Amino acid sequence: MGEQSAVAAAANKERAPEAEAEAEAEAEARPGCYSLALKVSREDRSFVPPINFSVVDCGLYRSGFPEAANFRFLRKLKLRSILCLCPEPYPEANVKFLNENGIRLFHFGIDGCKEPFVAIPTEIIREVLGVVLDVRNHPLLIHCNRGKHRTGCVVGCLRKLQGWCLTSIFEEYHRFAAEKARVSDLRFIERFDIASMKRLPAPFSS
Repeated sequence: MGEQSAVAAAANKERAPEAEAEAEAEAEARPGCYSLALKVSREDRSFVPPINFSVVDCGLYRSGFPEAANFRFLRKLKLRSILCLCPEPYPEANVKFLNENGIRLFHFGIDGCKEPFVAIPTEIIREVLGVVLDVRNHPLLIHCNRGKHRTGCVVGCLRKLQGWCLTSIFEEYHRFAAEKARVSDLRFIERFDIASMKRLPAPFSS
């Protein structure tokens, strides 16, 4: 039994590079930019994405606050803009990174308290979405501190503009917020009125 396990393990080890190559080929065949993370990891294992990094749509990303260790990864995205939802001044190291790479910063200070959107004017979120919807700002990274609540609310409102049902929007929110999910965030997303917002061009991810 032990010999069979050893043989199987060796076979799997030999198969791993081949399977990874097949996965990469499959990702390359997909439209859009969803294979980016796989391609980056294949090229250089030292690339580290920011916490809670994910693709929202082609040319649009979300994450927690980028640190110096994430800069090499961010360069691969060829970002044109970063949208920060934290109220604190942007760190000097991050500003230097933006300047060196020609990245524009959109800074919307939203307080990160336990109930972040209770007293926040809806107009601020509309302004944020105006930046997000403008493809001239893409590729664009949206981030707050941990990439959960403020970012989750903005992406949730964006999904409403894209015609997602609330069930799918809430599932995506919970995927990032997990046990830290806030009822107030979900209520804000549900009540956000998209009637006055310009609809997204279709298809957004083309």
